[in-house]
Amino acid sequence: MIDRVSMHLTLLALFCGVNATAHASGFFDDASGEVLSRNFYLNNDYRSPSASGKSYKQEWAQGFIGTFSSGFTAGTLGFGLDAHAFSGLKLDGGKGHSGTGLLPVDSDGRSASNYASAGGALKLKASRTTLAFGEMTVETPVFDTSDKRLQPEYASGFLLSSQEIDNVNLQAGHFTAFKNQDSASGKGDFYGYGASTEHGAISFIGADLFADRPLGGALYAAELTDTWHQYYGNLHFKQSGLLIDANLYHTRDTGQALAGAIDNTAVSLSGKYAFGPHAVMLGWQRIHGDTPFDFVGGDSIYLANSIKYADFNGANERSWQARYDLNFGTFGLPGLTFMTRYVAGSHIDGTHAPKGGAYNPFDADSGEYQPQQGKDGKHWERDIDVKYIVQSGAAKDLSVQLSHVSHRGNEAQAGDDIDRLYVVVQYPLGF
Repeated sequence: MIDRVSMHLTLLALFCGVNATAHASGFFDDASGEVLSRNFYLNNDYRSPSASGKSYKQEWAQGFIGTFSSGFTAGTLGFGLDAHAFSGLKLDGGKGHSGTGLLPVDSDGRSASNYASAGGALKLKASRTTLAFGEMTVETPVFDTSDKRLQPEYASGFLLSSQEIDNVNLQAGHFTAFKNQDSASGKGDFYGYGASTEHGAISFIGADLFADRPLGGALYAAELTDTWHQYYGNLHFKQSGLLIDANLYHTRDTGQALAGAIDNTAVSLSGKYAFGPHAVMLGWQRIHGDTPFDFVGGDSIYLANSIKYADFNGANERSWQARYDLNFGTFGLPGLTFMTRYVAGSHIDGTHAPKGGAYNPFDADSGEYQPQQGKDGKHWERDIDVKYIVQSGAAKDLSVQLSHVSHRGNEAQAGDDIDRLYVVVQYPLGF
């Protein structure tokens, strides 16, 4: 174990050395780098029997995330490099309560004592267009890698971004492998909400429109190999503390339809108003279709009521949200923020999902089809979040975040009755 830990720390040291050399030599223009120390404690307390049979899961781990982004070489076609390295160490977590998503778990149910990964992407730039190829994070409404645990998610493929047209950011991508948040290597499997596409790929094209203006929007289209086509539209309005945001997804099965027949439309509408240190938000969301809204990538759902634990994306589901934010800077405590929200969902009915598909598979033991969700499903979630960021001094930018999540529902919906406690301490070191 010691040798592996030393290797991980050496990798980070070399990473930082490359970064420092880049700055010292001026070989890269506008180069930047950072090592983020992330200490993460997560406790899942199940109030009803979980699928794993565990009454609770609890892990505590320390991670180091190194990132380096170069500028571009001079000339009509510029070359650059983005790179990342990660090392994670288990501080606490036995076999009986593993599986929180912070650490890899072996076939025996034991979490790894440490793990590490690294990757990068080459990038080319011509005019205001950039092409990156390799392993990277991605941020689009139809495919978005998340950063919600110890290690961020990464995808391997290519990403094209172009701003040749003013106020329009065009993006196109094709990704063939995915690295989960608790994995040291990328695989060719894209896990959706109800099915996985082995050795498949996800492709997309779209544009963000007038993002810096009061009225803006976005249009995207995506394909998950032999599973579905997905189309997304957004319209938002920002003015004087008011934000109105509308989102729409439409998903249809394609090719071999590995998740079964899908014909799903998901819509959400939210309004947020900020006044002084306060902000209030109301959100509404509805799923039209006999299957849940499906997506891949931890953050690939830009609907208003997709929150900490639940996405409120069940078949035929309707949900609403009330949220309140408070910034304590006005009261002489800059850097301290508070948030609480409540979301309730109802009218879930998964009993009409196509038989034989991912959401209504055939169960050989019972000799019957077993829909993933029943009829008249309902649930609710309450989140409380307190965060403090140090504003000055030697510990400047050190952040401490405490989050509590409660989720309850009946048996006709797919989520657990659970209480979650997150404690996350982060400290970025820039170079």
